[in-house]
Amino acid sequence: MASISPIDLQKALKGADYPASREDLVKLAKNNGADDALVDKLSHAGTDEFDGPNKVQKAVFDNE
Repeated sequence: MASISPIDLQKALKGADYPASREDLVKLAKNNGADDALVDKLSHAGTDEFDGPNKVQKAVFDNE
């Protein structure tokens, strides 16, 4: 599986309004054309609500 970068995550979440639920961010990532691996990591992030992009990045990349 290709490695997911923070830049990929930023592109996937372009246009996000925070605070945002994990479900809303997963939907946005899909709509922005994110690859399945990124969507999967985001959907399994350990937090239900995010108050900013730094929190999303921490949840996604700290689970590796």
